[in-house]
Amino acid sequence: MTTLRFPRGRGGSRFFVYATLIAFVAGSLFPFYWSFLVASRDTGMLSDHLPSLLPGGNFWANAVRVFDAVPFWKALGNSVIVAGTVTLTTVLFSALAGFAFAKMRFRGSNGLFVFIVVTLAVPTQLGVIPLFIMMSELGWAGHLQAVIVPNLVTAFGVFWMRQYIVDAVPYELIEAARVDGCSVFGTFVHVCLPAIRPAAAVLAMFTFMMSWNDFLWPLIVLDAGNPTVQVALEKLQSGHYVDYSLVLAGTTLATIPVLIVFLLLGRQIVSGIMQGAVKG
Repeated sequence: MTTLRFPRGRGGSRFFVYATLIAFVAGSLFPFYWSFLVASRDTGMLSDHLPSLLPGGNFWANAVRVFDAVPFWKALGNSVIVAGTVTLTTVLFSALAGFAFAKMRFRGSNGLFVFIVVTLAVPTQLGVIPLFIMMSELGWAGHLQAVIVPNLVTAFGVFWMRQYIVDAVPYELIEAARVDGCSVFGTFVHVCLPAIRPAAAVLAMFTFMMSWNDFLWPLIVLDAGNPTVQVALEKLQSGHYVDYSLVLAGTTLATIPVLIVFLLLGRQIVSGIMQGAVKG
C-alpha cells in the first residue's frame, strides 16, 4: 500500500495552507448553517443588528408548519421518485451509449456523437412549449412521467461516459472477453461496468442534484396538488409576506436527501479523483 507523503515546508507555509483550506470549508458550510440557524428561530432575528449565531429551539415547530402549509410529504416522495428514476436511467443509458461510441465501430458513429455533443449548446427553454404540447397529447400532463421520460438520458451523460471509457477500458480486455465467448452486453456488464464505477458515481451525483433541484419544467407540467420539492418550496414564499423561517426550514429538509446521496456516493467519487491523480 502506497502512502502519500507531502514535502515538508516551513511552519508558516503549512499554516497558510491549512488556514486557506479551513476558510474554504467554512465558507462552503456557512450557507447551510445559516439556513438551519434561521429555520430554528423566527423571522424577527433577521432584523436584529447582531443576530445570534447559535441555533434556537423552533426548528421542529417550523418543520411541522412546512408540512401543514404545503403537501411536503407528497413533494418529497415525488422528488425521490423522479430524481431516483432519472439518475438510474441516465447512468445506465449513458454508460451503454458511451461504451458503444468509445469501443464499437459502426457507420456514422462519429457524426452521431458530434450531433449529441452539439445538442448541449441548445437552451433547454427552447423545447419547453413543444414538449408540453407532446405531454398533453399523450395525456401525461400533471403526472410524474411527464417529468421523468424527457430526462431518461442526457447528452452530457453520454459525453461524460464516452470520454471516461475511452481510457478506462482497454481494447485488450474487450478482445479477451470476446475470445471467452462473452456477448457485447456481457462484455459491457463484466468488463466495462466494474471499470467505470467512479465516473458513474460522479454522473449519478450530478444527475440527482440537477433532477432534485429542477424547478421550471415541474412547475409547468405538474398540477398544484402533485408538486416536487422545489415547486413546494416556491409555494411557501408566494404570498405577500414571506416567512423566511418557514422557507428555510423547508429548504433545510429538502437538502437532507442530497446530503445522503453524496455520503453514499462519496467513496466512489473520491476513488475516481484519486485514480485521476495517480494517472496524472
